[in-house]
Amino acid sequence: MNKRDFMGAALLAASGAAAAGTAKAGSGGPVLLTLTGALGKTNRGQFDPGRDILMGKHKLAFTQAFSLDFAALAGLPAVTIRPTLEYDGKVHTLRGPLLTQVLALAGIRLQDGSKLALRALDGYAASVSGAEVRDLRFIVATHIDGQPLALGGLGPLWAVFDADRVPALAAKPLNERFGNCPWGMYHIEVLG
Repeated sequence: MNKRDFMGAALLAASGAAAAGTAKAGSGGPVLLTLTGALGKTNRGQFDPGRDILMGKHKLAFTQAFSLDFAALAGLPAVTIRPTLEYDGKVHTLRGPLLTQVLALAGIRLQDGSKLALRALDGYAASVSGAEVRDLRFIVATHIDGQPLALGGLGPLWAVFDADRVPALAAKPLNERFGNCPWGMYHIEVLG
């Protein structure tokens, strides 16, 4: 499969994943984020290779999941951060709910030793601990500079924190601050 066919399949998978389930708290819009693994509650069934094509390409499989649409994410209290981003070296305003609040919707009791895999549309996955999620105050950014994050840009969701406010990270070069912050995030696996 060539790259163009793969991206077409990826977009089809994203729309198929949207049809596979909707968040109870949402509007029934397209699913943007699917959580799997050690969940406290679920709202969709198992992996379906016919509808979850992108997840299949990323070697994911699950028996149950919790899915969220934009309305469910936007319904959570938003946090605003203003980090300097590596892409242009400028400060940008990012807004979205705390990742801990998103996880709580799926009944996840985050512990310091919990492990999460944050997966992006391009297959990039960052492994973070519960302590990092809490201490760095990760948000699930839905907006940048007052506009929704766009698919094809950094969105539609970006797991990110304000590296400028963490001394150990602020001391690093910009291109080394956001390795655990996958843009284009669509899946979180809770490993324990």
